[in-house]
Amino acid sequence: MSSESLQTSPVLCRRSILAVLGGAGIAATLTACGSSDDSSSGSSGTSGSAGSSGGASESSGSSGGGALAKTSDIPEGGGKVFAEQGVVVTQPTAGEFKAYSVICPHQQQKVNAVGNGVITCPAHGSQFSVTDGSVKKGPATTGLTEAKIAVSGDSITLA
Repeated sequence: MSSESLQTSPVLCRRSILAVLGGAGIAATLTACGSSDDSSSGSSGTSGSAGSSGGASESSGSSGGGALAKTSDIPEGGGKVFAEQGVVVTQPTAGEFKAYSVICPHQQQKVNAVGNGVITCPAHGSQFSVTDGSVKKGPATTGLTEAKIAVSGDSITLA
């Protein structure tokens, strides 16, 4: 082997490794920007008291018309986040159910908690009304997008 090939081999190998690692880093960054680690919320349920609901949780129901929750799962004055289905369902007053996209309009992070009459985004602390999805506290300047649900008897489904 010549000394020239010994000198260029590590450079090529190092460049190849950096290219692979750089691509993996970009993929990891894109994945992190496009999704949320729902298991990191530390809470998986809601409380039955008005005005609070615990943290993010997921339903085992299917999206796109499948059963999302029972009306009794959504606390009055609060709500529940269904991150997997991309919606947060609230019950501002007894028997009134609303739904909004989980995507915060500020930087497209997912909201993850509902309590004390507000839906909260963990990224920068934006808060939205459970009544109409409007901004209660910035930095978001626009409210959450309304989502379509259907309530039939004690069942809530995505419309």
